[in-house]
Amino acid sequence: MTDPRTSYPVRVDAALDPFQSRWLWLVKWLLLIPHLVVLFFLWVAFWVVGVIAFFAILFTARYPRSLFDFNVGVMRWSWRVHYYGYGANATDRYPPFTLAEVPDYPAHLDVAYPERLSRGLIFVKWLLAIPHYLVLAVFVGGGLWLGTGAGTDGWNNGWNDIWSAGGGLVGLLVLIAAIVLLFTGRYPKPLFDFVMSMDRWALRVAAYTALMTDRYPPFRLDLGGTDPGTVPVGPVPPAPTGAPAGPPPAPVPAAR
Repeated sequence: MTDPRTSYPVRVDAALDPFQSRWLWLVKWLLLIPHLVVLFFLWVAFWVVGVIAFFAILFTARYPRSLFDFNVGVMRWSWRVHYYGYGANATDRYPPFTLAEVPDYPAHLDVAYPERLSRGLIFVKWLLAIPHYLVLAVFVGGGLWLGTGAGTDGWNNGWNDIWSAGGGLVGLLVLIAAIVLLFTGRYPKPLFDFVMSMDRWALRVAAYTALMTDRYPPFRLDLGGTDPGTVPVGPVPPAPTGAPAGPPPAPVPAAR
């Protein structure tokens, strides 16, 4: 049966680190302080850029590409910090200090650039996303909203991404996984898959309410580290019937 999932413009991928420290998660809050400082300024800039983009879309129906790439970079940076920290705790590799994509880092985020955006939707996306807010309040509590809350500033967004991202059901599952990791040295894969699905949901809603796409986020849990938009999710079609047969195998020489 064909998988009914379709790709969404927001792609969130991650790979579970197979060899993690049993105890490092106890001090990651301290190690992440430099990122917290940088994210404070980045989220102030994110908010300012979002206001500029709002008026650009209103008058031109386009999100200026340079501004779009910057805000995607802020989300990408936040996602890597979230993944390393208590929003997933699925890697011990310290997040890089860059807005750009880092191919060899285990957490990835990208948003497809929209050529045109609706002028009218920019006024109501926050309202249309309320059903998602209710779901995310259970999933991630106060964290990983990434600019989805009206009236929030850069400090609150940067702070919530690191410190509150471990709230809700995600926080509970990450805590359970950390305890299992402490005693067994392994992060349970089923927990990782479920945590990733909830984080991916939150990031899709964040991009939608940040005016980066007009595609309404789906109400679904895409389990696992691979986003459905990254690889084809349908089955590989069978080889066509009636294809010409290949050449016969070469004869095996007789033993002397």
